[in-house]
Amino acid sequence: MIFGLFVSLLALTGGMRLVELAVSVRRMRARPQDVVAEPALFPAMAALHTALIGLPIAEVVLADRPALPLVTAAALAVLGVATALRVWTLHTLGAAWNVRVLPPEAVVTDGPYAWIRHPNYLVVILEIAALPLVHGAWISAVVLSIANAAVLAVRIPTEERALAALPAWRAAMAHKPRFLPRLDRSAPRG
Repeated sequence: MIFGLFVSLLALTGGMRLVELAVSVRRMRARPQDVVAEPALFPAMAALHTALIGLPIAEVVLADRPALPLVTAAALAVLGVATALRVWTLHTLGAAWNVRVLPPEAVVTDGPYAWIRHPNYLVVILEIAALPLVHGAWISAVVLSIANAAVLAVRIPTEERALAALPAWRAAMAHKPRFLPRLDRSAPRG
């Protein structure tokens, strides 16, 4: 039973990624001149997110991974936090959100962006680490997390170079951390 729910969760994630891609394509067509070229990076990102759907299933089946109740509960809790942060981030960004690097027409500084520069990448980091663990696919969680770190090591500087061309972004975001808010400050700046 848990395996069916695991596969359904991964399929739902895959479907969500396809919807995100469709929304992004529509937004990119409206401003094609503003899309930052990423000839090798974006296909690598697409392959990573495709592997997120298939690799954990293959590991569970081929390595006969059991679902461990405590690990499953912890992974689902992390996914719950990631989902709440995703909804907050997407609601905050609205039409400025895209899967490609497409500098916004207006810089967003509220919602989670009041605290960190890249809440959506934090969501993806959490999802990629936690989704495979729902059914004990720990090798997938490790391999996909390492691959995601390699992708983000290129993607984030690419995006930040494009955003840094916007004086409002530099003024609002330059002092903020990328993923985790500073705990030594009582209120966000920017």
